[in-house]
Amino acid sequence: MAVIKKRKTNTGVGQGAPPWPTIVLFLLPAFLLYTVFMIWPLVQSMIFSTFEFKGLARGAFVGLANFRELFTRFPLNEQLPRAFMHNGVFFIGTMLIQNTLGLLFALLLSKAPFGKRFFQTVYTMPYLISALVVGYLWSLMLNPLFGPVNQILKLIGLSDLARPWLGDPATALPVIILVNAWQWMGFPMLLFAAGLANIGNDIREAATIDGANAWQLFRRIELPLLTPVIGIITVLTFIGNFNAFGIVWALGGVGGEPAGSTDVLGLVFYRTAFRGGVDAFGLASALAVLMFLFIFGISNIVLRWFRRMESDLT
Repeated sequence: MAVIKKRKTNTGVGQGAPPWPTIVLFLLPAFLLYTVFMIWPLVQSMIFSTFEFKGLARGAFVGLANFRELFTRFPLNEQLPRAFMHNGVFFIGTMLIQNTLGLLFALLLSKAPFGKRFFQTVYTMPYLISALVVGYLWSLMLNPLFGPVNQILKLIGLSDLARPWLGDPATALPVIILVNAWQWMGFPMLLFAAGLANIGNDIREAATIDGANAWQLFRRIELPLLTPVIGIITVLTFIGNFNAFGIVWALGGVGGEPAGSTDVLGLVFYRTAFRGGVDAFGLASALAVLMFLFIFGISNIVLRWFRRMESDLT
């Protein structure tokens, strides 16, 4: 009896996948766009950071001199440490508020008998709006003269709490953190909701049969199984907060007012690039390279740490 051999065909990466030329053809536009708008500017920044600039004209090769200038030239040597500290506070505050409330709302909505899609839509709408628009609207609401926030406080008898929220160095940065967390709270909520939906009901039922209450079920079962989601949210929040610009610029201005209390690295980069003098391009490129290396390095460390935690669960 003759054995009929099936002829093998090159179908690509998997069974039924299109051939490689077709895959390359579809990936090429995205690859070109990513290269032109992401990779090439990054390479240019690394090159520019090692040259002296006089306006738009590139001068002599100076090596690491621009990086040294960032930490020795006034006022950059004072602005950079302060802005870096503000970015750290911005990240920690956003993580605590945004992700705690996002997880809480995800838990509540996972048990809601109705209205889940409606509330998910309501909570996720703010982060679909531009940060500049959100900042402008909140600056109007927080206006000390006619803003509704102070007006409401006065109406309910808390006029002592009414203040120029964005004009007081003690409250400006915390208020911007609250606004930023409010805008982005819906994003981790959706990710947490997806993570909770992926936890099988049989696991919850088994824990309930063993006598676990609601808190023990969350603490011992659901929260550990959300480790991959927490890792993704942490890294994305870290990247976004250390690149923060729009919301801070809209609420605190390009100078990080008042008195530099809301200054962040994005604002320092903007001022250095466009108001830094004739040698601004070299200094701004050096700052951009440092920001990239720091964010890229910390993000990889955090990802590996969460992956190790995830592997310990299995």
